[in-house]
Amino acid sequence: MKIRLLGPSDSHLMTGILDLFAREFEDFESYSGKRPGADYLEKLLAKDTFIVLAACVDDVVVGALAAYVLEKFEQERSEVYIYDLAVAESYRRRGIATALIERLKERARQIGAWVVFVQADYGDDPAVALYTKLGVREDVMHFDLPLNPD
Repeated sequence: MKIRLLGPSDSHLMTGILDLFAREFEDFESYSGKRPGADYLEKLLAKDTFIVLAACVDDVVVGALAAYVLEKFEQERSEVYIYDLAVAESYRRRGIATALIERLKERARQIGAWVVFVQADYGDDPAVALYTKLGVREDVMHFDLPLNPD
């Protein structure tokens, strides 16, 4: 297994990542319904504020992590937010998620971030166990604020 930090020339790997997220999150509408084109993905992957890591076995994506760099205003520092992380079911319990997070932490240090953070859903016991092993838990509330209330 090899972990790759994606750049603009790696937009072709995003298809495998989107397929993985759609399958593992059982959310085909979000990850497959309106996929962006290669130009959009190349521009996104070129941004310093977007980090994508792919765990590949023989050029097949078996795990992936997408994160955003958030520049802070109260101090000259940034935080890195893990937005999505998934490992194919047949590759779980092999340390791939931990390896992806450790590689992200290396990248975060390289860009001068002071923390990496992630959310987990109640009931997602494997994710909660993983993040508990790697970090400090904070209980917070999350709210979605619709832009077009019905």
